[in-house]
Amino acid sequence: MFLNHRTPVLPTPEQALRGRPVPEFTVPSRHTVLGNPLVSPYPEGLEVADFALGCFWGAERKFWQTEGVWTTLVGYQGGYTENPTYEEACSGLTGHTEAVRVVFDPAVVSYEELLKLFWESHNPTQGFRQGNDVGTQYRSAIYTHSPAQAAAADASREAYQKVLTASGHKEITTEILPAEGRPFWPAEAYHQQYLDKNPGGYCGIGGTGVSCPIGVAPAEG
Repeated sequence: MFLNHRTPVLPTPEQALRGRPVPEFTVPSRHTVLGNPLVSPYPEGLEVADFALGCFWGAERKFWQTEGVWTTLVGYQGGYTENPTYEEACSGLTGHTEAVRVVFDPAVVSYEELLKLFWESHNPTQGFRQGNDVGTQYRSAIYTHSPAQAAAADASREAYQKVLTASGHKEITTEILPAEGRPFWPAEAYHQQYLDKNPGGYCGIGGTGVSCPIGVAPAEG
């Protein structure tokens, strides 16, 4: 969405924008494709997964097309600024990623299958960029919601690194961190399900072409 020719650098907490105690906008009540509520509380039995894999427009579509995903929403995560705006996140002064929150039914799609989709839908070796999208907000990240998710994410990164290395790719730069203490701030209404509202809109994510040796990909995206 933005091509930044400066070398991206994460801000420190002291350098980050302060933000605000309440958001400057409201989030739509329901998903335009799946029809379910965007924000919690969610029905009992569902689980939450948070992923960052570049521009969140195309990333979100990958997940809402997956059977067993109940709802998705895009937002900002992993930084310091409270209730950031899109412009602030893109400034590089919030420390946030462009993230996708995936609410899923584990009886239909496993967290491991979502991890496979995550790894294969972008290039996790690029640091603060995805393709021509350059900036700290485009970095690859997984924010986990349980010890089981953390263990699965770590194992999947190790497994994928082996096949990436064998295919001549660099080291994975994906950060795997607990979601606790890293709030997910929903993005503005026009970003939610952007590629459903704008079918011909920009999608900057693309995989390495290397299959991740875990689970079975539930959707092509």
